[in-house]
Amino acid sequence: MSLRITVDTESSVAPFEQLRRQVAEGARAGELPVGHRMPTVRGLAAELGLAANTVAKAYRALEADGVIETRGRHGTFVAAAGDAAHRHAAQAAEAYATQAHRLGLSRADALTAIEEALRARYERESTG
Repeated sequence: MSLRITVDTESSVAPFEQLRRQVAEGARAGELPVGHRMPTVRGLAAELGLAANTVAKAYRALEADGVIETRGRHGTFVAAAGDAAHRHAAQAAEAYATQAHRLGLSRADALTAIEEALRARYERESTG
C-alpha cells in the first residue's frame, strides 16, 4: 500500500476510526489512487496488529462513505471518493435545508446553526 497507516493505541480515537480516517484522507489526497487494490481485511489486520473485526468495521464505514468498493471475490478497491463525498455532502445539505425550512428557521438562522455545528465538529477533530 502506498499509504502508511499507523494506529495509536494510546489515542482516545477508536482504532477503526483512525484507520477509516487515514484511508479516506489518503484517497482524497491521491496517495491511494482510484482503483488501488486494498489489502484483505485479515491481511491488514495482521499488518496493523488489529482484530479482523476492527478492520472490517472500518472497511464497512469506508464503503458506506463511497471511499472504497468491494468487487466480490476480486477484492476491495479505492473508489472515486471525491465524487461520492460531494454527493453525500449534497444529500445531507439538502436534508438539512428541508428540515430547517419545516422548522420555520430563517435562512440566516439555518446558516448560523450549521456554522456552529461545523465549528464544534472541527474543533473536536483537532483536539481528539
